[in-house]
Amino acid sequence: PQNFSNLVGQDHIRTTILNALKEDHVSHAYLFCGPRGTGKTTTARLIAKAVNCANPGENNEPCEECDICVDTSEGRLIDLVEIDAASNRGIDEIRDLKEKIHFAPTRARHKVYIIDEVHMLTKEAFNALLKTLEEPPSHTFFILCTTEIHKVPETIISRCQRFDFKRVDVKAMMARLSFIAQSEGIEAEDRAIEAICKHVEGGLRDAIGLLDQLTIDGKLTY
Repeated sequence: PQNFSNLVGQDHIRTTILNALKEDHVSHAYLFCGPRGTGKTTTARLIAKAVNCANPGENNEPCEECDICVDTSEGRLIDLVEIDAASNRGIDEIRDLKEKIHFAPTRARHKVYIIDEVHMLTKEAFNALLKTLEEPPSHTFFILCTTEIHKVPETIISRCQRFDFKRVDVKAMMARLSFIAQSEGIEAEDRAIEAICKHVEGGLRDAIGLLDQLTIDGKLTY
């Protein structure tokens, strides 16, 4: 999804965040938790796009046309920093973040740091992150994502606005897969889409992956 209206199955989160954007009360630290493939990192990127968009549209949706929106969508925006805590446990990245965080953004109005699988950070990295979360510069936003909230220290949780992502229900997922199939020119049988959606147990990303994998010559059959 390139905008909030295409975010599937997380209506409670979409409404709250769009209201925060409208009232200019976006939190400087969010914690997104929930099962894999339910939209945590996607939502984080949408927030990054929305807080920096030059011409926000109706309901404060990102315009998707300004340079910032385009660069964010294509992964080129230097002021959007994504850290994968699962691959390196993060201490060097968090130290680097602490050193650079007070520098003004290069191109956008705000710097946005997305830390994926934040529960994988080492104790030292968590301590360094905590110092930064306690007094974030006004131009900086943090969005922490995790599938295992019980491994995140309470001190970190208490400094973030927490959102719990839920598994996407089968009906919403079927509607989304049908839309994707139509957009991509795939002839998809309803039974096939339903079978995929029941199999993935609420993970929309897995469902989209299977749709892609099982489509042969532009057709998806049961």
